[in-house]
Amino acid sequence: MTPDTSDRFQTAASSASPGRSSPSIRDRISGHWRSALLIVASVACGSLGWSGNVLALPVAMIFPALWAMSPSRVAAVLVSAGYFLAASRGLPQGVANFYSSDLWPGLLLWIAASASFVAVHAALWTRHPGRGRAVRYLAAAVLTGLPPFGITGWAHPLTAAGVLFPGWGWWGLAAAAAGLLVMVTRYWPAAAIGLGGFWLWSAATWTEPKLPEGWRGVDFELGQSLGRDGSLGYHRDLIAKMRRAAGKGTRVLPESALGFWTPTVARLWREGLNGVDVTVVAGAAVIDGQGYDNVMVAVGSGAADIIYKERMPVPVSMWQPWVRWTGEGGGARAHFFGNPLIEIAGTRIAPLICYEQLLLWPVLQSMRHSPAVVVATGNGWWTRGTSIVAIQKASVASWAKLFDLPVVMAFNT
Repeated sequence: MTPDTSDRFQTAASSASPGRSSPSIRDRISGHWRSALLIVASVACGSLGWSGNVLALPVAMIFPALWAMSPSRVAAVLVSAGYFLAASRGLPQGVANFYSSDLWPGLLLWIAASASFVAVHAALWTRHPGRGRAVRYLAAAVLTGLPPFGITGWAHPLTAAGVLFPGWGWWGLAAAAAGLLVMVTRYWPAAAIGLGGFWLWSAATWTEPKLPEGWRGVDFELGQSLGRDGSLGYHRDLIAKMRRAAGKGTRVLPESALGFWTPTVARLWREGLNGVDVTVVAGAAVIDGQGYDNVMVAVGSGAADIIYKERMPVPVSMWQPWVRWTGEGGGARAHFFGNPLIEIAGTRIAPLICYEQLLLWPVLQSMRHSPAVVVATGNGWWTRGTSIVAIQKASVASWAKLFDLPVVMAFNT
């Protein structure tokens, strides 16, 4: 055999070896079907887990397994997008309600909001099983839970920790995180069975978070008009209602309930509740030449103070950092890691305004300071026809149950 013949023989043998053969048509079809099934499952996972029913939240913990099973990076992208888009499906309608427009702006924002979640999971996906995949998913979970990616990091599977491990606190959070990591390994069936057992037990014994003694949330149904009526008549009517609650503790009003917080409004409320044994915690907005702060104020006899500035306002509709970068004023300020805890009459409170209830880091930052009560407010008039407010309430309830804390909620719809 000549050298040329030998080389040709080795090349032919190499190309015919099983290890280097290209996938057959049957394998490709099988891979496509597998990807399609995983995408459908991820959509179902996002829809059911984030339906607004607190006991359904653990369904979201199936997502890591679907992501890990993806046969290719493209499939992982589609699985991640299917989960996130299904979980946030109320956004297009909510945006249309907010801007009184058709669905197109909402659809574009919906897709844009999913970009960070999908990008992180696409970049960290690997086809190689084992410890490395678990480390990669841990990185994805951390990145989507913290800024900057965590700014649109809603639908985080760890939110289900309070349903699975009520009262366990930080240990429960660690147990849920460990369960998620095992879900991306070959031992995922064992993790699913274990988490399913905790889920069934919790569902059988579930009780809603308690209301702290002396506190009460006051829901409004004023729609879009809330916060836009700055008349003295509006404030006097509201003050009269609060005076009738005298001697009954603290009343929590929704986000934006007091509209623009000015010295005149502060004085009106301070004088209106003078000599009355009631404290009102309410949402308002403080405006200056550079923008505004979405805040909570505490008003009582002889006192009216700003006690909390929202850490993460709603992106685009409220928080518009690009406006400030161009040198123009406007938009709500984000205080990110500021004021995670407030105190009223000696009670340590974890404050959560609207959008913050959908994110991971504001909640966990507040919990680090050992609050005694969770106070959650929102102005959800623009969510008409969606389950966004129900999802917010479910998220707050889960976190409150995890840390065994009473919770007060006040929403406007």
